[in-house]
Amino acid sequence: MQKVIKGLTKFFTKSDVILWLLSIAAGVYSLTLINSMQRASDYSYMTPQILALSVGYIAAIILTVIDYERIARLWIPLIILSLLMLAVVFVIGRNVSGTDDTAWITLPGGISFQPSELVKIFFIITFSKHMQLLRDNDMLHSLAGVLSLLIHMGIPVVMIHMQGDDGTMLVFIFMFLIMAFIGGVQLRYFLIMLLLLAAGIPILWNYFLNEEHKSRFTAIFDIDGNAMKTYGWQQYQGKVSVASGGLSGTGLGNGARVASGIVPEQENDFIFTVAGEELGFIGCLLLLFILLLICIKVMMDAMNARDYLGRMLCIGVFAMLSVQTIINIGMVLGLLPVIGITLPFFSSGGSSLLSILIGIGLVQSVHYHKDAVESPQGRLKNNRYKYMNSVQY
Repeated sequence: MQKVIKGLTKFFTKSDVILWLLSIAAGVYSLTLINSMQRASDYSYMTPQILALSVGYIAAIILTVIDYERIARLWIPLIILSLLMLAVVFVIGRNVSGTDDTAWITLPGGISFQPSELVKIFFIITFSKHMQLLRDNDMLHSLAGVLSLLIHMGIPVVMIHMQGDDGTMLVFIFMFLIMAFIGGVQLRYFLIMLLLLAAGIPILWNYFLNEEHKSRFTAIFDIDGNAMKTYGWQQYQGKVSVASGGLSGTGLGNGARVASGIVPEQENDFIFTVAGEELGFIGCLLLLFILLLICIKVMMDAMNARDYLGRMLCIGVFAMLSVQTIINIGMVLGLLPVIGITLPFFSSGGSSLLSILIGIGLVQSVHYHKDAVESPQGRLKNNRYKYMNSVQY
């Protein structure tokens, strides 16, 4: 019993306890919102959410005690596994209700799983290791090095686009940009990419975007309101639900619009509308405040990492969380087109929630092992402040 107590004490002493508490708070808040909207559907959204939370926290705890350097050593097998997972979707992938893409597979027991969600985590690990190797070999500023990073990002992005999941594709692109920029890729390469993107917008619009994608973009600029009856319907109803809650909301379980299910996908991409109607402006602020604090803590762990690799892993998780949060809230409020991106921690969906918690586990591993380093002589103490003084921005 003493060994168990000692082990638990060591675990929580070395872990980022605040990040654990914030993650748990987000999970509890998520279950509260999903349980409230459950009355609008015959399908049980609570069961898979609780299961994903349980498995996700267990996975996060296991990852915490494993040194992230050991995980990153598997970067080549993880790249291969990522490509295999994305490729299998083209063979046995299927569409699920409420989506317009074929990015899901059915696991034994009838469980739906979206491989690209787990591939996000694999990308964070493999891309961080890739950047570390380039940096160690003084290739991070070279054209060849930057091109290799583009290829690393480009292959999964193209495969995900071919599955029709452009929302996830966009998250990958922003993760790449944020990690590459903070990781030390020189500004001139971003300026070149920006010029190429600007020149390619007409081509993307005319030859790569279908009519549905175009309609989603134009719906947010609709003036006469015609789009509100078609592609703008979901956003319009979402904004009405958020506004109807006022300052303190109608109360959990009392939202008439939530009960009617008038907002499509209110359990998933538009879970924010449930908080807006039933908990009001205060509930929305609390939700955003929790996510903001989680992002801040992840960045603080990045700053305190013992080395470049640990820092990049945290930056990757930060990018995933922040990008998904900004785009999701932008979708709900009608500031951005609807592209099917979940709200981290809160949206219903086991694949998304599981990947988020695994990402938290990676950050916890960086924090847990910040004072030690793997070496041929075993685990040695490491002066993280020495690293922070020498790191190049």
